[in-house]
Amino acid sequence: MKNTNAFWEFFSSVKLAIFTFITLAVTSIIGTVIPQNEPISFYVQEFGPKMATIFKYLHVPDMYNSWWFLSLLVLFSINLLVCSLDRIPNVIRILKTNNLETDIGRLTKQRERHELPLSLPLAAAGEQVKGAMAASGWKTSSAERDGGILFFAEKGGWTRFGVYSVHLSILVIFVGAIIGSVFGYKASVMVPEGSSTKDVYARDSNHTPIPLGFDLRCDRFDLHYFDNGMPKDYISYLTVRKDGKIVLQKRVEVNDPLQYAGLTFYQSSYQAIENQYVVFLQKVESGESGNFIVAPRREMKWQEQNVTFGIVDMRNPNMFGQYQHKIWFSDGKGSPVEFWVDEARPADIKRDGVTFRFELKQRFATGLQVAKDPGVWWVYAGCTLMLVGLWVVFFLSHRRVWVWLVAGGEGTTAIVSGNANKNKVAFEKDLEKFADLIRSRVGKQAGQ
Repeated sequence: MKNTNAFWEFFSSVKLAIFTFITLAVTSIIGTVIPQNEPISFYVQEFGPKMATIFKYLHVPDMYNSWWFLSLLVLFSINLLVCSLDRIPNVIRILKTNNLETDIGRLTKQRERHELPLSLPLAAAGEQVKGAMAASGWKTSSAERDGGILFFAEKGGWTRFGVYSVHLSILVIFVGAIIGSVFGYKASVMVPEGSSTKDVYARDSNHTPIPLGFDLRCDRFDLHYFDNGMPKDYISYLTVRKDGKIVLQKRVEVNDPLQYAGLTFYQSSYQAIENQYVVFLQKVESGESGNFIVAPRREMKWQEQNVTFGIVDMRNPNMFGQYQHKIWFSDGKGSPVEFWVDEARPADIKRDGVTFRFELKQRFATGLQVAKDPGVWWVYAGCTLMLVGLWVVFFLSHRRVWVWLVAGGEGTTAIVSGNANKNKVAFEKDLEKFADLIRSRVGKQAGQ
């Protein structure tokens, strides 16, 4: 019996589903075109004060977390759920129907049918029909009907639930998105080379610090260029330390993030730190080395090797903005030396049978985007379920076949009919092949 409850009718309406789907699609396009989570000054500059005020009132800068967008998602979810609950009982009823009670007159009038004269008695013809159905992969049931025998078989009844698995997948994706929105966050942080951080900063107007629960250190940052001087690639070497122990080290670049403790750190930007350089100094013979943060015209000491050095001058930036630097160096043995070195190009200093390798580069801070999304696996599961459901919806169908045998004349007449809820053209071809198989089997049996 049709449910006449007004609430139920409203939320099971296909019109409501179309309205909410189109509205979500249009607003999502707006949220994609208009940058999200920017300061209000950005919207004033880009769209003017009046439009910026409207944006603020409608929560456009943070649209996907706005009350009205979440309300649309809830409305769409309820609509999907009620639509499914309203229609699933009918699917169950179809699957539970005793198809051996189908009206014979209806079978003889179906569009997809074949009438076959068989030169075998009724019982023998029935055995051949049953064998043909088994050979075609049909699980057969039969009953005596109207002076004859009615056979029935079906395949893919479960495929009628394919569309509802798509509905369920959307709800699962929404659940994952809600979990990610409530329990996750997006943040960013700048970490200078040789330094570490215990916090990242939320993407809100206050840049609220969020504790990581561990130390994240940038050991090194490398910047590579194209031949025309444009940045080609930038790479961070990160170390995660917890309770004073190294638990993870990772080379991070664009599209190859670091993942730890439910957080994902994406390489997103970089920034040169003015008047600061990273110096790598190694005693070649022993392999002993050290890394130092150096400022121009300030003396730096490598205590273990009694080495003192400093940057005393710079000149001639190249097309990459890199300078040559004049270095003053002393190991306490003999007179100090001065030499010019290019950025990121090692130079060897030979001192009384000992070689020191000296490398200098601009110090950078690596910019990392940080995402915590505990709902991501729900989203992945929902997407997988959706793909499976769409495959079922578009490529599989519920197919039913009836064969009614009735004695007549010198043999038996077979009415082969059937239907499919989708892809009827392919089903017609399969039904014709099945009818040909019955003719072939009966013909061989009759010729023996």
